[in-house]
Amino acid sequence: MSAYDRLTDQELTTLLKQGDNQAFTAIYHRYKGVLYLHAYKRLQSKEDVNDLIHELFTTLWQKRDELNITQLSGYLYTAVRNRVLDCIARKQTESNYIQAFQQFIDTGEAVADHRIREQQLAAVIEQEIASLPAKMREVFELSRKAHLSHREIAERLDLSELTVKKHVNNALKILRGRLTIILLLISLLSS
Repeated sequence: MSAYDRLTDQELTTLLKQGDNQAFTAIYHRYKGVLYLHAYKRLQSKEDVNDLIHELFTTLWQKRDELNITQLSGYLYTAVRNRVLDCIARKQTESNYIQAFQQFIDTGEAVADHRIREQQLAAVIEQEIASLPAKMREVFELSRKAHLSHREIAERLDLSELTVKKHVNNALKILRGRLTIILLLISLLSS
């Protein structure tokens, strides 16, 4: 146990504002576990929660001298809650865009210009899928194109269901990031 572990939150906060690395480390170790659990209850995604916690502590360090923290635990819990709400809102927005895009594709009422863009976008999506790592691509295509369940894919490829789920989630995360940028550019160009 280090001397920093015995300090109060207020003492650690004061040292943090002075740029003390060890105080930051003590705060991190004191709160990362409970903040992780707090965020995981809402998000149910280890990757999202790990990213959120990392971002929170990075911001805490980078803005340490600007922060007005009266109660450290309250500040951290509020910051996690706000980031969780932002994450949920972002995912909902992404989902709405994907649903709207899928609905657009399904209606088939697009004019020739839109059909050309749709074909170009479909080609870009296929390129992005093709650029995924081989095993991830194979799992993703079995899930999304062959409509197999995680269990069926796991049995077919002799993988665990958890591995299949990770491959699908990682593929979706990669594709969302790449396609969000592409969709934004297309919408800007068509305006």
